[in-house]
Amino acid sequence: MTITQRSFNFDSDFDKVSQFLVDTYYDPATTQAGHINWLQTRWEYMHFHPMIANVDRSKIGIWESGGEIAGVAHPEHAGSPVYFEIRPGYESIKAEMLDYYEQNIRVTPEGLGNHEGIYLMGGDDEFEQIASDAGYAKSNDAEPMSVVDVENVPDSHPLPDGFKLISLADENDLAKAHRVLWRGFDHEGEPDENGLVEGEFTDGAAERKFMQSAPNFDLDLNIIAVAPNGDWVSYSGMWYEPTNRYCYVEPVATDPDYRLRGLGKAAVTESIRRAKLLGAEIAFVGATLPIYKSIGFEQVYSLEKWVRSTD
Repeated sequence: MTITQRSFNFDSDFDKVSQFLVDTYYDPATTQAGHINWLQTRWEYMHFHPMIANVDRSKIGIWESGGEIAGVAHPEHAGSPVYFEIRPGYESIKAEMLDYYEQNIRVTPEGLGNHEGIYLMGGDDEFEQIASDAGYAKSNDAEPMSVVDVENVPDSHPLPDGFKLISLADENDLAKAHRVLWRGFDHEGEPDENGLVEGEFTDGAAERKFMQSAPNFDLDLNIIAVAPNGDWVSYSGMWYEPTNRYCYVEPVATDPDYRLRGLGKAAVTESIRRAKLLGAEIAFVGATLPIYKSIGFEQVYSLEKWVRSTD
């Protein structure tokens, strides 16, 4: 069947790609924790993160066949490496997808390189050969993915005296949510007036409101550790995908003044407990940090970064 390529349109394609990622979550031909493409939850997080304001989404490439999506080539944010999502059975488009990246995404109209390379699933020998033939070489950078069976995660983790856990369903203070994420991701001082994406939103609270407008954002799954003085000091974001019964941890951040007290672990554990009540059987996180290992997460694969050896 003929395969055609076109540009992404958010209004008509966001849901279509979401369903494509749900449908391709499980592939019996792979042992990569059941999936070979991005999780749908990461796709949703990408499009409702404030940094999407800096992405030219018309450059996202869509491949279709018989009315169904065969593949997607896309960055995550401005300047990020590009990812390739492929429906099993359509592997023949890999070379075309790489060429599309070269011609439409890798460089700016002025000819200045503005993307950092590509990510390929570790062990995809065919795509690696295509990339190598095109002048790419594997770098030392990679994105891990770790999983845990939620039945193996305890229902709670102890908190220091005076601290408590709440959800955004209990109190949805956008300014406090922005502050804990600002400080938790190591921005110095207090949040500035423009938030994380200068000029695109009126303030950090507007950025948080935008993220919460995502179709599957669940206030009850987003957990905050609150200090005795009322400050929000640790945050665990959580997304649940009901069709394939998994949850995805993102973002997690703890104020540097409150680290190494078990607050992040307690918040993530509570997020997982609540997702399990909704039906989640497995939890994913794109990291291998000690906090996740202590909860029971184990790495199952990596997306490996490839860069042009001629640059």
